[in-house]
Amino acid sequence: MSIDDELLLDEQETQREMKYIRAVLPNGMKDNYATDDALLSWVLEAIASYYYESGVLESGAEEVSIDMDEVAKYVCSLAEQEGRSSLDIQEVKLIAETDLDFLEQDA
Repeated sequence: MSIDDELLLDEQETQREMKYIRAVLPNGMKDNYATDDALLSWVLEAIASYYYESGVLESGAEEVSIDMDEVAKYVCSLAEQEGRSSLDIQEVKLIAETDLDFLEQDA
C-alpha cells in the first residue's frame, strides 16, 4: 500500500470518527462542533497526543484504565498553551469518551 493510499484511508477513518462523535453529541454541543471540522479534528489529535504522552498506548495490559478527567484537563491545557479559544472541560471529556467508544467498536 502506498503512502497516498494510507493517507486516504486515515482521512476516511477520521471522517467516520467525526461523524460518529457528532451523531452522539447533545444538541447544545452539536452547534459548536457540527460545522467546525478543524476544531473537532484538533481535539481528536490532542486526545491522541495525550494517549501517546501518557504511555497508555504502550501498556502491555489487555485492559487499560484511562482517566477521562485527566484527558480533558490535558486537552484544555494544551488549547490554552496554543492560544486557542477556551474549551469546556465537560465537552472535551464527552468527546474523549465518545471517541473511545468509537475506537472500541471499530477494533
